[in-house]
Amino acid sequence: MIERALRGKTGWWISPSYRMADDVWRSLKASLGGIALEKNEAMRRLALPGGGVIRVCSGHDPDALRGAGLDLAVLDEAAYLHPDVWSAAIRPALADRRGEALFLSTPRGRNWFWGLYMLGQNPAQSQWQSWRFPTGSNPLIDPGEITAARDLLPERVFRQEYLAEFLDDAGGVFRKVEAAACAAVESGPQPGERYVFGVDWGRENDFTCIAVLAVGARRLVALDRFNEVGWSLQRGRLAALAHTWQPEAIWAEANSIGGPNIEALQAEGLPVCAFTTTASSKGPLIEGLALALERGDLAILPEPVLLHELQAYTLERLPSGRFRYGAPPGEHDDTVIALALAWHGATSGGTGISFV
Repeated sequence: MIERALRGKTGWWISPSYRMADDVWRSLKASLGGIALEKNEAMRRLALPGGGVIRVCSGHDPDALRGAGLDLAVLDEAAYLHPDVWSAAIRPALADRRGEALFLSTPRGRNWFWGLYMLGQNPAQSQWQSWRFPTGSNPLIDPGEITAARDLLPERVFRQEYLAEFLDDAGGVFRKVEAAACAAVESGPQPGERYVFGVDWGRENDFTCIAVLAVGARRLVALDRFNEVGWSLQRGRLAALAHTWQPEAIWAEANSIGGPNIEALQAEGLPVCAFTTTASSKGPLIEGLALALERGDLAILPEPVLLHELQAYTLERLPSGRFRYGAPPGEHDDTVIALALAWHGATSGGTGISFV
C-alpha cells in the first residue's frame, strides 16, 4: 500500500474494530517516518509526495465507507468484517478506477471470506487468486511456540488459528463428547477416592447445576440441576450433597449472586472456592475442559442435557483476536460451566492434584 501511495495512488486499510485500526495506524506512521506531507490523526489519513493517500479505517459501520474512489483496499481480518463492507461499500469504490483488493484473515468457518477464498481456487475465476499459509510458514515465529499452542489448545481451535483451516463446525468447542459419555451415576463416595464440586448458579431463567467429580478416576459421578428454588434452599441442597460426598473443594462461580451465596456457605464451614468469570478467565476454563474431553482424560455421564449443552456450545473469535465462549441464543450452559469448574478444581491446585 505504501508503494502504491508513493506512485500517487489512494489506498485504504480496513480493520474490524477501532482498536485494531489504531494499531495499524501507529505501525504505518512508524514505517513512513517523515515522508508524509500531511497527517490527519482524526481521519487516520496520510498524504504522501506525488498525491498518494493512505487511510486506516474501521469497518464497524459499512455505510461510513461508501463513496470514495480507491486504487487499493486491504481488508484486514476480513472474515470478521460484515460482508457489506466489501459488497456494498468497498467494491463499488474500486470500480471506477479498476482498483484491487487484498483480503487477509484467520478463517472463521465457511462464511463469506471462505467464499472469496474459493473463488481464488477456481481456475475459471482468473481475476481472483488465493493462498493459505499456516503459522509455521512464518520464519519469525519460534516453532516451539506453535508446539506449545498445539499442546494447550483444543484441536479445532489450533487447526483454525494455526493451520488456517476452514472448518465446517467452526463454532463448535467440544469434540468426542459422546465417546466421553461412558461414566455411570454413583450413589456415594468410594473408599480412597477424592471429590470436587463445580457449581454454576441460576434461579428463574437459568438453572443451578452441581457437578461432582472423582479426582483420581477423572470421572463425573453425579450431576444435580434445578431451578425456581430460593437461594436458601439451593444452598441447603448443595450442603446436603457435600455432606454425602465430602468434597475437598467446591468451586463456585462468584459472579452476580454467586458472591453472597459463597460467603454464606463458607460461613457454614464448607470448602467453597470462588471463581470469577471474566473475558480472560473463561477461555482457559473452557479450553481445559475441551482438551480433557478431546484427549479422553475425563469420563462424563450420558445425561441428555449435558451432552446437548456440550455439543451446542460455541466459540466466536472477536475482531480483537480474543475468543468468546457461550451457549447459542436461547440455550443454557449451566452443566458446561459446572463441569468446567469441577475439572478446574481437580487440576489447578484446588485439591493439590495436578494432571499432566
